[in-house]
Amino acid sequence: MAFDDQQPPWGQKKRPPTPEEMIASLIKNLKDAFGGGGGATRPPGTGGAARGPGFLAGLGKVGGIIAALVIFNIVYSSFYTINPGERGVVVRFGKYTKTADPGLNFKVPLIDTVYKVNVDAVRKEEFGFRTREPGQKTVYQKNGFDSESLMLTGDKNVIDVEWIVQYKVLDPVRFVFKVADVQAAVRDVSESVSRRIVGNMDFDYVLSNREILAAATAREVQNILDRYETGVKIVTVQLQDVNPPEEVKPAFNEVNEADQDMKRLVNEAEEAYNKVVPKARGQAKETIEEAHGYAVERVNGAKGDASRFLAVLKEYQGAKDVTRRRMYLETMQKVLPQVSEVYVIDKEQRSVLPFLDLAGAKKK
Repeated sequence: MAFDDQQPPWGQKKRPPTPEEMIASLIKNLKDAFGGGGGATRPPGTGGAARGPGFLAGLGKVGGIIAALVIFNIVYSSFYTINPGERGVVVRFGKYTKTADPGLNFKVPLIDTVYKVNVDAVRKEEFGFRTREPGQKTVYQKNGFDSESLMLTGDKNVIDVEWIVQYKVLDPVRFVFKVADVQAAVRDVSESVSRRIVGNMDFDYVLSNREILAAATAREVQNILDRYETGVKIVTVQLQDVNPPEEVKPAFNEVNEADQDMKRLVNEAEEAYNKVVPKARGQAKETIEEAHGYAVERVNGAKGDASRFLAVLKEYQGAKDVTRRRMYLETMQKVLPQVSEVYVIDKEQRSVLPFLDLAGAKKK
């Protein structure tokens, strides 16, 4: 026997009777009251008169037992327990009195009524499908729920949207009293808002912007539920699946393949463009810069030559013979070192003078 189930010796006789013991005691007292004490003999001729006081005494015992049971039931029903994660909404004669916290609480018997509401549990509503076997490999059922998931987009296309709405109880008092069926309200509001938002979007936009659609749906559903005073808070809105209907999936896949091919060709063209055009631009810029440099070089060279010529002209105008001779000698100094053979011809002679080997003389 477990240690918690054991009773100390000094407390075993004083413990309250169990319901089985109370029923057994009631049956025994009824037998004693109506059976005459289990077969006791009575004097002859005293049948009815002798039975009267015993019968009344038996009824008194029965009445006392019934009264004790009623009192015990009243006392027992005066206490109730609120589990962790729950809140108790207490009403008295139909009017809200208080909200009970987790633990053992007291209420007025036969007057107060307690509604227990779980405020920690995350409640879930599914649209377009139902979960049949939750677990690591969850099994879903989608057949028969097309009326919830099929929607019309802004560009007049049909799309199949499956989503989940998760919510928690934020105010147990409003949850119990303000709306008769909070679950139905959450479903109706969620479906209405989702259809309106999808109806304002294009088909392609819905397919590629699930997060935006889910966030907008959660925000608007929460605002409407707050106006209804349902006392719930939307935890999340998650889009499970967004696809075209089964009937048009083949055509939709072909369109997607064509779109992917178009994007691939565009990317290839942009890649080729990025390879050729920037290189050509660089080469053109390089050629232009070279042309600018060449132009500056020629202009500066021409300016230098003109300045030297003007300087020589000025000296020549001051001393013509000296300047002419100096220019001749400077020219010869530049030309003669580059000449390998020199022939000197006298204009008075008719024959060629002997060869003047300047290179050999230079080597010697």
